[in-house]
Amino acid sequence: MSHGLNPAQLEAVNYMSGPCLVLAGAGSGKTRVITHKIGRLIQSGIEPQRIAAITFTNKAAAEMRERAKDLIGKDARKVVVCTFHALGVRMMREDGSVLGLKNAFSILDADDVTKILKDAGGTTDAATARIWQWTISKWKNMGLNAAQAEAQAADDNERITAKIMARYEERLLAYQSVDFDDLIGMPLKLLYEFPEVRAKWQAKMGHILVDEYQDTNATQYDVLKALAGERGHFTAVGDDDQSIYGWRGATLDNLRKLPVDYPKLKVIKLEQNYRSTSAILRAANNVIGPNPKLFPKTLFSELGEGEPVRIVDADNEAHEAERAVARIISIRAGEATTQGKQYKEYRDFAILYRANHQARVFEQALRKAQIPYKVSGGQSFFDRAEIKDLCGWFRLWVNNDDDPAFLRAITTPKRGIGHTTLASLGTFASQYKLSLFEALFSPSLPSVLPKRTLEGIHEFGRYINDLEYRARRTMGAEDSRTFMLDWLKEIEYEKHLYDGEDSEAAAASRWTNVLEFVDWMSQRAGGTLDDASGADSGGIESERKSLLEVAQTISLLSTISEREQDQDVVTLSTLHASKGLEWPHVMLIGVSEGLLPFKLDDDNGRQQQVSDDTLQRLQEERRLMYVGITRAQRSLAVSWTKKRKQGREMVPCVPSRFIAEMGLDKATTREDPREKLKALRAEFARKAQDSAAKAAAAASAP
Repeated sequence: MSHGLNPAQLEAVNYMSGPCLVLAGAGSGKTRVITHKIGRLIQSGIEPQRIAAITFTNKAAAEMRERAKDLIGKDARKVVVCTFHALGVRMMREDGSVLGLKNAFSILDADDVTKILKDAGGTTDAATARIWQWTISKWKNMGLNAAQAEAQAADDNERITAKIMARYEERLLAYQSVDFDDLIGMPLKLLYEFPEVRAKWQAKMGHILVDEYQDTNATQYDVLKALAGERGHFTAVGDDDQSIYGWRGATLDNLRKLPVDYPKLKVIKLEQNYRSTSAILRAANNVIGPNPKLFPKTLFSELGEGEPVRIVDADNEAHEAERAVARIISIRAGEATTQGKQYKEYRDFAILYRANHQARVFEQALRKAQIPYKVSGGQSFFDRAEIKDLCGWFRLWVNNDDDPAFLRAITTPKRGIGHTTLASLGTFASQYKLSLFEALFSPSLPSVLPKRTLEGIHEFGRYINDLEYRARRTMGAEDSRTFMLDWLKEIEYEKHLYDGEDSEAAAASRWTNVLEFVDWMSQRAGGTLDDASGADSGGIESERKSLLEVAQTISLLSTISEREQDQDVVTLSTLHASKGLEWPHVMLIGVSEGLLPFKLDDDNGRQQQVSDDTLQRLQEERRLMYVGITRAQRSLAVSWTKKRKQGREMVPCVPSRFIAEMGLDKATTREDPREKLKALRAEFARKAQDSAAKAAAAASAP
C-alpha cells in the first residue's frame, strides 16, 4: 500500500504513536499521504467508521473519498470523509436536542441571515446588516456569544452590534435555525458542556485527519482538541506558507498551539514538490523567505530546471491582457514539448489575479481572440434565485418553524398574499412567540385577519403539511422526480419564471436549471453517494432515501458536482480560488504595489505606521503570491502594468516588491510575447511560401 511514497511521506503514513503534524509544502502529495494513512489505520485494526478525514470544501471531500476508494476499496465507504461543517451538522442532528434544537433544524444562508439582522437591528439597509453579519461571524469564530462580545466591546458600535447579536440569537432559536458559524460553535458547546456527549463522540473517533490545517480558525481547533482528547490521536496536514484566509478567521496560532498543547507532537516535513520545475520553486522559496517561519522548510523538485520565470511589463490593463493572450497563442503555436507531453490545450492555461474586477479586461481580450475560457469561482448553482426558491420550500417541509423559508415559499410564486397580510401575521407571531407557520393555525388569528385572507393562508399551510406528508413517503429516484415535477406544475413555477423575465431565453435557462436540480435531488434519493456534504452518510453509499431526508441536507450543500471539469477552456481565477489547483502554464497578472500586495497605505497614499496588523497583512499577501507561483507546473509569467485605471483616472503603478523578492535573473527573464508571436508568424509564412513554391514547381514539371 505504501508503494511509491518518498521517505518523508512514508514516515507520515506509518507514524501511529500519537499526535502528528505533517507540514506539506505545495505540490508535495498531501492528499496521497492522507489517503495512504487512512489505509494504514485500517490495516492497524481501527474500524473504518472510526476514522474521520475532515476537509474544508465539499469538492476536496469528494476527491479524497474517491481517491481513498481507489486505494483501499470498499472499506473507504465507511470512513467519515466530510467538511468541518458537515461533521457539525451530523453531531447536532444526533445530539442538538440538549441545546434546545430539534433534529430537523434549518441551516440559513447568508441572505436569510441578512434579512433577520435587518429585522433584529431595526434597519432597512442591507449594507449595514452585512457589517453586523461580518462582525458577529468574527465573534462566533472566536468562540464568543453575545454577552461575551458585549463585555469586551471596544466601542459603542461593537456594543450595539453585540446587543443586535443577542436578539439575532433569540430569533435563530425561535426559528429552530442555525447559521454556518453555528455549525462549528454549537458542536463545540456540545463537547464542552455535556460530558456524556463528549465521551460518545471521542469514542466514535479512533483517529482524526485534518486537511488544510493552516485554514482552521480558533473554534475549529477547539473542536479538534475536544474530539481528539488527551490521547491526541490525530494527524494534522497543512502548510503555514499557504495560510491565506486570515480575513475569515483562519489563524496560524493553531500551528503554534499544537506543540504546546501536545508536547509529544511529531512534526514531519514534506519538502519534495512533484508539481513544478526548479526555476518556479526557486522563485517561490525566495518570495516566502522574508516571512517568519514556524517550521522552516525549502521545497525542491526533481523535474529539472525548466523554463525561466518570465517578467512581463505592460503599459496598462488592456495591454497586459493582449500580452497574456499573445502568450497563450505563442505557447500553443510552439513546437517544444516537455517530457513528451504537449501541454498546449486551452485547459493547460490559467490567468490568476488578486481581485475579481481584474477579470473583465481579460475576458474581453480572450473573446476578441476567440479563445474559450471560464471564470472560476463564479456564481454557485445554489445561489441562483430559482434554486433558492425551491430550497426555501424544501426547508419549510423539513422545519415548519423556519420563518425565512416560510416567507420565501408563501411569496414565490405569488399567491395573492400581500405584504400587509404577512406583516400582520408577523406581528401576531411575535406577540405570542410563535413561528409564522404555527401562527397560521392559532385560534386567535381571526381577530387580526379578515376571513378571506385567513382562508388563503390556511390553504397554504395545509398545502405545506400535505407536501411534507407526501415527501416523507416518496422513496427513491423515479418517485421523487415524478413528485417534484408534479409539485412544480401545481404551483405553476415555470409560468412564474416566464412571467418574471423579459427574455424568453433567460426564462428557459432558469427553467433548465430547475430541471437539472430536480434530476440531481432525485438521484440522491435513489441511494447515490452523499458526495457533496457527507453529513448523513459519512461517505457510505446509502439505501434509497425519502425525498424529505434528502431535503434535510440541502442547506449544507454549496455546489452541484462540477460537470464542466473536462472543458477545454482557459481558466480565469482569483488567487484565493486557485488554491489546491494546478496548471502547466500560469500567468500571474496585476502584480503591482496596491494590488498584490493589496493596499497597505492610508487614504492619502502615505505608508501606514508599521503596526503588527499591517505586518501580518503583508505576510498574508506574500503567502498569497507564493500560492500563485506554486500553481504553475511548467511555465510561469508574472506581469505588472505601468498604469492602471482607478475610477475615471489612470494612476501610475510600480512593480510589486514580490517581483524583486523572487530573485530572478532579470537579463534573461524579460519577455514580450508579441515579438515571439511575430517571429512565429513570419516562420509559418516562410514555410507556407516554401510549400507553395514546391507545389508550383511540381505542377510545372514535365
